[in-house]
Amino acid sequence: MRDALDKLADLKLLRASRDVRGEMRPVSPELGLELILRRQEEELLRRRQRLELGKAAAARAIAEYADLRPAARAATSERLIGLDAIQARLEVLARETSDECLSVMPGGAQSQASLDASKPLDDAALSRGITMLTLYQDSMRHDPGTLAYVRWMADRGGLVRTCPTLPPRMLVFDRRVAVVPIDPADTKRGAIVVSEAGVVASLVALFEQTWQSAVPLGADRSKDARTGLGASERELLRLLAAGLTDEVAGRRLGISARSVRRQMAVLMERLDASSRFEAGLKAAQRGWLR
Repeated sequence: MRDALDKLADLKLLRASRDVRGEMRPVSPELGLELILRRQEEELLRRRQRLELGKAAAARAIAEYADLRPAARAATSERLIGLDAIQARLEVLARETSDECLSVMPGGAQSQASLDASKPLDDAALSRGITMLTLYQDSMRHDPGTLAYVRWMADRGGLVRTCPTLPPRMLVFDRRVAVVPIDPADTKRGAIVVSEAGVVASLVALFEQTWQSAVPLGADRSKDARTGLGASERELLRLLAAGLTDEVAGRRLGISARSVRRQMAVLMERLDASSRFEAGLKAAQRGWLR
């Protein structure tokens, strides 16, 4: 009983009696509710004031940190070593983006770890109305995890297209900053952040050229009526006719070397060819490589 009375007194729902010394009287329910709401409003106001002070202090700290690194501010490129450094830098660039993000995601199926790391950044950008254009490889369409992620992006307003082969991985923010891997064959090694206008413009031009030849996610991927070839099959013939090995062609297409051999066996049977060389020759004679 004493604990309950103490709590009511702390909430100012009890007050000292003016008639009987030492006794307490409850306040009316209407007044009690008004007092509680008023205290909550005052607490909310104090929290807002503390938040604004915290934001101001953070802004000052960031400005002071930038002043201590004049070389970094003046630099037009920055090396990021390791996935943690890349993730941290991308978070900053995503927050600073105000208009558009261009992405090239080669390699076909994306790892679940990569998708999990990308989702919070993509979700925040799409929620702010940022235009997101993303290129994936056609082989991504056969991976349930990557396809589900891409459809989630499309449902949120992201624009997605696919192509048999793609340029190396890249991200371009507002056409002013680009992030590319140090080694396209091993993206875990690190990345380079580039803000040199000429370099970024060249990467944007490469993206736009590939985007124009790519196919929207929901478009029909039916085979060519004249040749009966799909885009990936035609690209495979081109790569192998150029002398690339199964392994290299597979990496270009985002599929395994085993899948390359399986597809090539089907194409050789259709062409009635007994060797890769003969298949390439007959494909060229039939106009399949144009």
